[in-house]
Amino acid sequence: MRGVVQRVSCAKVAVDNELKGHINKGIMLLLGISKEDEDKDLNYIFDKVINLRIFEDEEGKMNKSLLDVGGSILVVSQFTLQGDARKGRRPSFINAARPEKAVDYYHKFIAKCKENNIETKTGVFGAHMQVELCNDGPVTILLDSNKTF
Repeated sequence: MRGVVQRVSCAKVAVDNELKGHINKGIMLLLGISKEDEDKDLNYIFDKVINLRIFEDEEGKMNKSLLDVGGSILVVSQFTLQGDARKGRRPSFINAARPEKAVDYYHKFIAKCKENNIETKTGVFGAHMQVELCNDGPVTILLDSNKTF
């Protein structure tokens, strides 16, 4: 499982110019599920995302997590995070989970956020979406449950 975590002052996602989700201070998460992912991968990414100390404390140091600041999260599925562009010019997506599996893990991730009382907004799984955000910092962190980076 891969995630792109961005600290944002605002973020929104729309489908066909219709707003589907909007947050202010928090995390914009692009989430890519692989065909090999299991619950342990979901738990690893979830724990990292909500506990990453990427928000500033009173001294301006990145010392606080999403939970510490009471921030929101906007979760958008993105199978292209599983793309492999090491060979040639056209990425291969053979490592991406099939939609049936990916949507299940996507919803499990969202449920975990809500169970932890995090204001959670989402995109629309499988839809062509327009995502806008104001990356605060900028702060962007790449996560991979296989710890390849």
